[in-house]
Amino acid sequence: MRLSATPAFFLACLALSSCTSSLAPDSLVAGVPSRETTSSVARPSAPVPVTAVPSPDVAETPAPTAPRQEEMAWAGPVPQPQAFTPQPGVAAAPMPLERPAASVAPAVLAPAAPEVDEEQPTRSRIYNHRFRDVKPINFGSSSPRKLAVHGVDVSRWQGDIDWQKLRTQGANFVYIKATDGGDHLDPMFRKNWRDAKQAGIKRGAYHFFYWCRTAGEQADWFIRNVPREAGALPPVIDVEWNGESSCKRRVSPEKVREKMQVFMDKLEQHYGQRPIIYTAPDFYRDNLKGAFLNYPFWLRSVAAHPSKVYPGRRWVFWQYSGSGISHGVDGRIDLNVFHGSEDDWHDWVARSN
Repeated sequence: MRLSATPAFFLACLALSSCTSSLAPDSLVAGVPSRETTSSVARPSAPVPVTAVPSPDVAETPAPTAPRQEEMAWAGPVPQPQAFTPQPGVAAAPMPLERPAASVAPAVLAPAAPEVDEEQPTRSRIYNHRFRDVKPINFGSSSPRKLAVHGVDVSRWQGDIDWQKLRTQGANFVYIKATDGGDHLDPMFRKNWRDAKQAGIKRGAYHFFYWCRTAGEQADWFIRNVPREAGALPPVIDVEWNGESSCKRRVSPEKVREKMQVFMDKLEQHYGQRPIIYTAPDFYRDNLKGAFLNYPFWLRSVAAHPSKVYPGRRWVFWQYSGSGISHGVDGRIDLNVFHGSEDDWHDWVARSN
């Protein structure tokens, strides 16, 4: 039988109401994306080595002995220009009886200045390290002393530093504490940043990451306080579990990597340099093993070579002591070494800028 118009209209209304009632508010909220957006900076599709230096396994073998302190990094003296000399065997021309009216006395030519290759920057002097250690560790054949380029990292706790003296003790580079979280600036940062440069030390800045603040806020705070300067070392993100921090929160490994990526993307976009990841053994084991293969690492390992503590991980810097002492600094100071030779160091610095 055919349905009348009124019942058919009534049945159509019931069908429409059953469809719209399925779009409950909870189903809309469930798809809200994270506040932090990753991958703002394009990265290579495949892992690439962070430096052209040997792998950790090679570092186990003794490295070449570091050059004497008196030796400089440049290649040698610049050749002196040759003086102008008369050609032999040419007879003197006869003297005319009258001086020509348009005759002009020949100009005296000054020696030509040596040619300077403006494309080749001057390489800074590498000082042999003279640091001592309150708690020395015997690293055996893989001792950091066999590597050529040593440096330090500092913060407010090192007080007023004599940078010229510290450099002659072997501080060829320094990483300076800049910021914590999203609102703290190390009170000595600006002074240390200026004075280290005046002493001729290669320097970079690092940020201590708080897990209780968003990564975007922390990146903006670092950018606000750390100048973008030619010649500065790449910025560093310091990620670790710190029981003394006011932030006791421990997020999941997935959230750790997400927040780090946001922070590093913003810094790379601003400074034009890929950030370096500083970390410690426990944090690395919990969150970073096998991750961030395209990033340079700075590894803390004060009891064994990094190849034993972080197997398979390539590294650029090794923090081998937290109990160093040196002229120019009151109290203890962290000691670090670059993974490579003097030439490797100069090449890496050039590539990083």
